[in-house]
Amino acid sequence: MIYGVGVDMISISRVEKACKKSGFLNKVYSCKEIELYSEKPEKLAANFAAKEAFSKALGTGVRGFDLTEVELFRDELGKPYYMFTGRAEEIIKLNRLDSFVSITDEKDYVTVFTVLEKIK
Repeated sequence: MIYGVGVDMISISRVEKACKKSGFLNKVYSCKEIELYSEKPEKLAANFAAKEAFSKALGTGVRGFDLTEVELFRDELGKPYYMFTGRAEEIIKLNRLDSFVSITDEKDYVTVFTVLEKIK
């Protein structure tokens, strides 16, 4: 059963500019995300949009968890997937949710679509 859906679109240059500001990277991204993607603005933009899409699918906005607790990675074939830690992980487990995410980009923009499914 679908629990919620969320979508977010963002300009890659907007995220690239924000990442130059003091503290932005550490406020939004986990240490592992920074390690993997700090030199890849399109990946940072996708990860930011994924965090926003997740919060929309959850229906709470960014409340009750930190953005750094919602991580987005890619498998060996490039398929994106979420990893949750801290309070975000607690919310996922408490509500018995599974997550699905899709990313698309076109020139200057990234769009992310997220589905949260209630596990039986």
